[in-house]
Amino acid sequence: MNNDLPRWATAFVMPMLNLLSALLVAALVIHLLGEDPLESLSILLHSAVLNPEGLSYTLFYASTFIFTGLSVSVAMQAGLFNIGSEGQMYIGGLGLTVAMLAFDHTLPAWLLIPVAMIGAALFGALWGLLPGYLQAKRGSHIVVTTIMLNFIAASLMNFVIVKYLIPPGEQNTASRVFSDAGAMPLLNTWFPSLGDTPLNISFLLAIVALVIYGVMVSRSSWGFKLRATGLNKHAAHYAGVSISKMIIIVMLISGALAGLGSVNSVMGSTHYLSLNFVGGAGFVGIAIALMGRQHPVGIFLSAVLFGALIQGGFDLSLEKPNIPTETFIFIQGLIILFCGAMENFYAPAISALLKRIKG
Repeated sequence: MNNDLPRWATAFVMPMLNLLSALLVAALVIHLLGEDPLESLSILLHSAVLNPEGLSYTLFYASTFIFTGLSVSVAMQAGLFNIGSEGQMYIGGLGLTVAMLAFDHTLPAWLLIPVAMIGAALFGALWGLLPGYLQAKRGSHIVVTTIMLNFIAASLMNFVIVKYLIPPGEQNTASRVFSDAGAMPLLNTWFPSLGDTPLNISFLLAIVALVIYGVMVSRSSWGFKLRATGLNKHAAHYAGVSISKMIIIVMLISGALAGLGSVNSVMGSTHYLSLNFVGGAGFVGIAIALMGRQHPVGIFLSAVLFGALIQGGFDLSLEKPNIPTETFIFIQGLIILFCGAMENFYAPAISALLKRIKG
């Protein structure tokens, strides 16, 4: 049914209907909690979008989500459901920290920051290589292996931080603070109206990553092979595409993108590696890829939406004590439900409407 619909319907109308459905259910929940949904929406919009400082925080969160959304999206283009971006971002943060602890007192900022980003991408790519290799060479299902590796990454990071990275005498489960040379330049240096927020050049790097992704997927011969693999592996193999090689390369890229998601959080905000710094950003990337239909513009808008939910939800929970912050985790789950498992829910109705109009 979905294949019979025009592109504008599948790329825009259906995602919007799914999003509105999720928000309507969320509005009902807010009403049941004893608050006015419209007033709550107004507070959320003002806090996350209309207020310059709030918008800055929204874009800060979106910077990380763009990388994790791209991580999931590039794998989905090849027909792989990589739900391991959480663990890959975690391990990417370790690679970044290793580079920082080794060189932050010796290298200048213009060299240190790229070296740390390479460390993040490399460690994330290697963690993505494991499930890619198992899928390509051993037939292990990518969903099962990435789930397992998420838990392994969390346990490994807990061991490494507690055993090796906590400075002597410190109680906080985190590495030492990096030197000032390791801090990502803040955008409020050029745009003072953004206020004292952690929005940094990671946001610009995320936009560059979106552009590169869009060009590579839709405008290159490799992107054609990638999409062919996702649409029909047998036909792609018959056309000369090495499926196992494609799977491994895609998972390397997917892991590297997830690893780069740690740059915004660690180098742009905390300036040290803390336990569970990922905070579910890898799982949010799944929702972003599904809702954005793996399209660069869709990924950007979805990332901004989830960033707004986090920023606006925090302020809303302060002004409306009846609405706990967990409500917005529930809203994220609704968006995943409607844009993922129920993405074709409105397809029959849209198809019937279009046929009636044409008839």
